Amino acid sequence: MGLKCGIVGLPNVGKSTLFNALTSAKALAANYPFATKDPNLGVITVPDPRLDKLAELVNPQKVQPTTIDILDIAGLIKGASKGEGLGNQFLANIREVDAIVHVVRCFDDGNVVHVDGSVDPVRDKEVIDMELLFKDIETVEKRIDRLRKQAKSGKKEDQRQLQIAEQIKDALDNGTLARKLELEEDGQELLKDMFLLTAKPILYVCNVDEESIHEGNAYTQAFKAAIEGENAEVILISAGIEADIAQLESKEERLEFLEAMGLAEPGVNKLIQSSYKLLNLITYFTAGVKEVRAWTIRRGWKAPQAAGVIHTDFEKGFIRAEVIKYQDFVALGSEQAVKEAGKMSVEGKEYVVGDGDVMHFRFNV
Repeated sequence: MGLKCGIVGLPNVGKSTLFNALTSAKALAANYPFATKDPNLGVITVPDPRLDKLAELVNPQKVQPTTIDILDIAGLIKGASKGEGLGNQFLANIREVDAIVHVVRCFDDGNVVHVDGSVDPVRDKEVIDMELLFKDIETVEKRIDRLRKQAKSGKKEDQRQLQIAEQIKDALDNGTLARKLELEEDGQELLKDMFLLTAKPILYVCNVDEESIHEGNAYTQAFKAAIEGENAEVILISAGIEADIAQLESKEERLEFLEAMGLAEPGVNKLIQSSYKLLNLITYFTAGVKEVRAWTIRRGWKAPQAAGVIHTDFEKGFIRAEVIKYQDFVALGSEQAVKEAGKMSVEGKEYVVGDGDVMHFRFNV
């Protein structure tokens, strides 16, 4: 399934440096605003040690990890919702993504200019929030105009939709982000249908200096306090460290570098894992001599939906799924051994796929 995260933030907060580290796409990273005018699209390979273990056991001809598309969106500035700094183009790019990775600068460096002249991640976040809110208000106002015309027919459904839309606009006018709204089911449906920018799930990345990577600093503490009511995750990453790691050629060199820095894993791994969690995703696997592969699905999907990610024919003609739990596959060492131990289950259309399931689908077209 095609999933896309967008990296946003003010100019010069480290978005493009982080994007390069994530994708090794070598996007332009420069010390001036609007170094990124067109969005850079990269593909992130999702690291998963379970895939490596299955490949070790099966020894396939090919190993295929799952991926997420990531969009490096040019820096927003105050007035973007009114077209300042190519703002309309940037906001349109944000509308395309499934989730937002919001990078805020939490480090001092006199050699890296800040678009507002000083470092203040809380203020920077508010600038972005306000621009997205202004655009959302514009979107909701257009919907309200349309609903008012429809409501003249006297249909209760149209009148109810108008009431909800006005409720949403009032909240946005008061500075409440759409993702924080508590609405009834029909309200949630309307909200989803409007594709509001502030309704998108969000992950905050505090870009820190090397010294602050473990415990954070005064900037990160202030930022975490400012977003307490948002129910959003915050992770600390040093884009500089990630850039250094990305330059190393071998796995051994990267492990040595991480050990020297006192890190268990690259920050980009944390970002990818958090993005997965943010989008409510899980991974299942297919494992055979030709290919061991990871597949991305939504948590809660049933077996036919999961099969459809491989090919639509698999979902249409679904008969059953043969399922092996990852732990059983690893413990027993092969599919044959799992079958002999009676650990493989045969599941029907109502089976909810679990994270790490190793699956084989039977279908008929």
